Amino acid sequence: MKKRFTISLQNRLALTYALFISLALAALTIIINIFTGIVFTSLVKTNIAGKSAEIVRAIGEQYNPMSRSFDTLTLEAMGMYFVHEGYIVTVEDEGGSLVWDARSCDMRECTMVINDIADRMEGRFGFSGGALRRDQYPVRFSGRTVGTVSIETYGPFFYSETESAFLSSINRLLVMATIILTFASFMVSIVLSRAIARPVNKSAEAARQIAQAHSGGTSRKPVIRIDDNYKTKELGELAFSINSLAAELEEAERRQKQLTSDIAHELRTPLTCLQGGIEAMIDGVYKPDREHLESCLEETIRLAGLVRDLNTLSALEWENITINKTEFDLGSLLRITAEQFKAAAIEKGIEIKLDLMESPVHADYDRLKQVFINLLSNAVKYTDRGSVTVSIKEKGGKSPPWLQPTYGGLPPPLSAGDTPATPPPPIWEVSIADTGIGIPETDLPHVFERFYRSDKSRNRSTGGAGIGLAIAAAIVHAHSGDIQAESAETGSVFKVAL
Repeated sequence: MKKRFTISLQNRLALTYALFISLALAALTIIINIFTGIVFTSLVKTNIAGKSAEIVRAIGEQYNPMSRSFDTLTLEAMGMYFVHEGYIVTVEDEGGSLVWDARSCDMRECTMVINDIADRMEGRFGFSGGALRRDQYPVRFSGRTVGTVSIETYGPFFYSETESAFLSSINRLLVMATIILTFASFMVSIVLSRAIARPVNKSAEAARQIAQAHSGGTSRKPVIRIDDNYKTKELGELAFSINSLAAELEEAERRQKQLTSDIAHELRTPLTCLQGGIEAMIDGVYKPDREHLESCLEETIRLAGLVRDLNTLSALEWENITINKTEFDLGSLLRITAEQFKAAAIEKGIEIKLDLMESPVHADYDRLKQVFINLLSNAVKYTDRGSVTVSIKEKGGKSPPWLQPTYGGLPPPLSAGDTPATPPPPIWEVSIADTGIGIPETDLPHVFERFYRSDKSRNRSTGGAGIGLAIAAAIVHAHSGDIQAESAETGSVFKVAL
């Protein structure tokens, strides 16, 4: 089988953070570069226009109105200075005659300056498509035109040496900032990924240790817990879930061991009695008469009943038992079931009180009867004086709206085209309350567990294997119902909602 390539959560987070931040910084650098270029280009164009106006003004100052001519010596000095700035100047007088031309003065210098500017723009800044452009400006003196100045520049714009040096410095600064920030972001991503991955790795390791600790064996398992005091909500919930899982597994293992012990105990008692009686009859200590044989039969029946209850509970818990639902009155079922315990109640001097009402249900009659037999059996068994009260009511304490009459006892009339709505079935709550020994608060959450008994001594006077309530709960849950145990001031209360 080909091994799949995997990457740790920490490395994945670090790479993701670093890549995201690097791309963000690169995008930001490009945006800043573009924005700077646009602003700087606009500024350069403004400077070129301003410089051209300054050149025209300076040349106009060299006009002599008396001789109606320009100072050519000064124009030559100024013109060569402008050439080094990237401006090729030509001056003509008012008649159109050439006064001074930078190219005629020094063609080699003009060509070298233009070539330097072209190389700078195309090579250093990647600007292509530039060419010489000529702009003409009138030279005015005292309100009249005294000449024309032609200025050739590399267009549509160009950077001077100072401007190109400044722009190159800005680009270098942005590149260096990007490199530094990318490195810093990579280091921060490593720290953040470790902070996130550490509790995840701890949780994974704890889960692995839990699995190994509970994979088998009977030795004492170590208590495994991890720190769940994280400020990040999801990490705290993950650690809390791992700790809860460990606690539940420990509790489940404890219950499993207790279950094994309880089953052994419940099976050992009737088997020991049965073995002792048979051996006594074989050895001649007891006569194989009716009395001793009935004693052995009683233990056999008790053993068979325990196995039968275990089998029923197992089938219910694994949902392998069929629920045969029919329509019947729950109140009638409770009345019939209570009649079976009247004799036992009279013998103990207690009273069974009934507060029942007509309550139609769709359920398994025999299974529910088994539930109420188990509950009434416990109520009578653990009550030495007082009473056991069996009541039934609709949950909520009143009839639902569809059963409340209106319009003089009749339901509201239907409009044309309406059809009567099918009312939802009512929820009945059966309560079996006794005035017996009650159930300690610490035992209430566990009374429906298999073999759980608040009477840890398991004396024979009260009897029972401790699985009757577990069977009752499984049957009620199979009907999508609910069963609860409550502790009253005197005695206990069991409530079944169906």
